[in-house]
Amino acid sequence: MLAAILTENQILAPSKVCQSCMLADASGQPRWREGQLYCGRAIDKITTEQPEQYQCAMGFRVVKVD
Repeated sequence: MLAAILTENQILAPSKVCQSCMLADASGQPRWREGQLYCGRAIDKITTEQPEQYQCAMGFRVVKVD
């Protein structure tokens, strides 16, 4: 599953953020289960064109890219 981490002014690779999270998988990536972010909660979309977005347990916004 491809994802990006969004902050107020940056787009980061999950490997830059998730490696320090205890909820990340063994490779330092967010945990996905059946296409849903396991270590966060879904955020409502404003428009249908937006990608799926999640709020992770650390407070970052995770966007599903694929």
